[in-house]
Amino acid sequence: MRPRRLVAAATAVGLVAAGLTATTGPAAASSGDYSALIRRASYGVPHITAQDFASLGYGVGYVQAEDNICIIAESMVTVRAERSRFFGTTGEAAANVTSDLFQQKVIDDRVVERLLTGPRDGVHSPSDEVRDQMRGFAAGYNAYLRRTGAGHLTDPACAGKPWVRPITELDLWRAHWTSMVRAGSGAVTDGIVAAAPPTGGAPARPGEITGQLPAPEAAAVVAARDGAPAGVGSNAYGLGRDATASGAGMVLANPHFPWDGPDRFYRMHLKVPGRYDVEGAALVGDPLIEIGHNGRVAWSHTVSTAHRFAFHQLTLAPGDPTTYLYDGRPRKMTVRTVTVQTPGGPVSRTLYDTHFGPVVVVPGVFDWTAGTAYAISDPNAANNRALDGWLAMGRAKSVADLRTTLDRRQFLPWVNVIAADRDGTALYADHSVVPRVTDDLAATCIPATWRDLYADSGQAVLDGSRSRCELGRDPDAAVPGILGPAHLPTLVRGDYVTNSNDSYWLANPAQPLEGFPRIIGDERTARSLRTRIGVHQVRQRLAGTDGLPGTRFTPANLWTVTLGNRAYGGELVRDDLVELCTAHPVATASDGTRVDLTAACAALRGWDLRVDLDSRGAHLFTEFALGGLRFADAFDPAAPLTTPSRLAVDDPRIRTALADAVRALDGIPLDARLGDIQTEPRGDERIPIHGGHPGAGVFNMTIDPLVPGVGYPKVVHGTSFLMAVELGRNGPSGRQILTYSQSANPNSPWYADQTRLYSGKGYDTIKFTEQQLKADPNLVTYRVGERRT
Repeated sequence: MRPRRLVAAATAVGLVAAGLTATTGPAAASSGDYSALIRRASYGVPHITAQDFASLGYGVGYVQAEDNICIIAESMVTVRAERSRFFGTTGEAAANVTSDLFQQKVIDDRVVERLLTGPRDGVHSPSDEVRDQMRGFAAGYNAYLRRTGAGHLTDPACAGKPWVRPITELDLWRAHWTSMVRAGSGAVTDGIVAAAPPTGGAPARPGEITGQLPAPEAAAVVAARDGAPAGVGSNAYGLGRDATASGAGMVLANPHFPWDGPDRFYRMHLKVPGRYDVEGAALVGDPLIEIGHNGRVAWSHTVSTAHRFAFHQLTLAPGDPTTYLYDGRPRKMTVRTVTVQTPGGPVSRTLYDTHFGPVVVVPGVFDWTAGTAYAISDPNAANNRALDGWLAMGRAKSVADLRTTLDRRQFLPWVNVIAADRDGTALYADHSVVPRVTDDLAATCIPATWRDLYADSGQAVLDGSRSRCELGRDPDAAVPGILGPAHLPTLVRGDYVTNSNDSYWLANPAQPLEGFPRIIGDERTARSLRTRIGVHQVRQRLAGTDGLPGTRFTPANLWTVTLGNRAYGGELVRDDLVELCTAHPVATASDGTRVDLTAACAALRGWDLRVDLDSRGAHLFTEFALGGLRFADAFDPAAPLTTPSRLAVDDPRIRTALADAVRALDGIPLDARLGDIQTEPRGDERIPIHGGHPGAGVFNMTIDPLVPGVGYPKVVHGTSFLMAVELGRNGPSGRQILTYSQSANPNSPWYADQTRLYSGKGYDTIKFTEQQLKADPNLVTYRVGERRT
């Protein structure tokens, strides 16, 4: 493939043009060419226009490589099963062997290749438009790498590294598949690789791993949603005509994702004239907008509470732990040996599959014994519909259109959708991919041993010995094995819908959603403090009791509300906690140490009940809340947003928790400004960061581990892409920001600019229309392209 036209970003911030001047003309392409027009706006945000989806993908791949090539390259190492080879296997890298074995099995089984066969209708197999987008992305990435050279990259994370190589479409599809299964088989990778029968077979070959390997803890498996630690997720509002000042729909997108690594978002605006025009964000390495808006509809996602896989309890044949009984007949497991390369030589592992899916072990809960084993079915392992689904979302003209897309494609792997349209209709839907465990199937097919687990958590363990206990098919489902739209919660309103990672039940408290299968989520149970403050903020804004002018939402006051940084837990209990520690100024910590609480009482008394940069004592309440926020009153399903609310002052663990918090903060002033101790590093700069932990009832989530004697020097998770968009008659408008900035490269001009902006609660504006974009004083235009092969 010979480059025909490769142009670097000739920007006002010092990127050097490569041989050609920047251009302001339209993106024109002759047949057989990739050609994309890139217009970099403030903060490096690319607005990409192309005449077809292959060229659009090319432009996306090129600019993402310019900004985040190391992130994409490392993701390719993962899906090529080469982490052990390049990143080692000792210490923190020990998990690389497990990852490689899992990914190598995918490669050996040609899982992704099989998902790319079939009718290209976007449901049974990806459409030509999406395939073109992926093909173009790979070509654009490779063009940037070829122009720059791996040895001359400016990002020290991967400059000159042997694992920075050209990528293929298949690499990208494998990375996409890995994202689809992160809440299913990807959440129990350890358990799949660790699974081994209880009796030895043939002697191990050199390099083969045998016996029991580390496997996931039971609690982590039961709680698995998106493959990430508990507590992560997102906030979102869909605001309808009765909640906005203009009567047009508005959406708040507030996903909480990691600030580093492959799950970073990337802002962009993508356009194929007459066919696709969407602004928003996608995860780095993905070619289409996943959260954003077009001219008439906006949407966001939050992590759903539904479980993504079902366990199947296998009854094993006597004397043969790799054969299971199915309707009384024996079925052999599929046994295969997978081999990966490590610095110490090849390593092999024997893995086991059933017709349900892989065999999994979770020690102490799902053990492989002489008589019983467990397999999982993961419907997202066959989900090849997602990119076409997001493409269709981007083309929706109304909430009704969006619902049609959700019903027909059923592609969302592990998230809810919250949306609104220009006419002021708001939508909540958990139309994610959920194993088809109906109430009837659960009552008939979950063995007595596992019924409490299902009732408590929604995690289903089905009888794998009977064909009648297969997942089956709903008549309205897009594919077999998943719940159809009739079984999934959906709510359309003219006022508002909201979700902060609790279940669907109170998407709008005025119209609770009830009667859905337990595997999707719980009903009539206590809501998190973050959910409660999320609803209170909407209600108080509409009632005009939050201190802001007016009684309905505008983009400006939606931004203010979102970054108001209220700590709802503190609003509920701070005064009682101060009264308690004033009356009992000495308490015993968990380690038996006697702790003077006088300074803690003073710090809490002076705290402003927020997690702003100037808030003093906020960190003390956070540490207390994480260790001992207990209530005296019980949850009342008739008052779900106000109960529980009273501090359990008679519970001795309250004083112990406060003493523990004081001990944990030894060396850090208890009345320190939050902005002095909660920061994000950018080179030698430490940028103050506001926000707080959801355990303290904070809506604007910031999770950063406490470093003893220092504070919170690095954000690991929290508010990432933030968007408040209104779908007005003259086009979308509003505010947006990427909290950790557009590029992970410390030598990029877009490494810290939005992070500083976020620190001051600033924002970038929506730039969807030509008028909005051309008004940007920092706009720089260039074109990238080459002849296709």
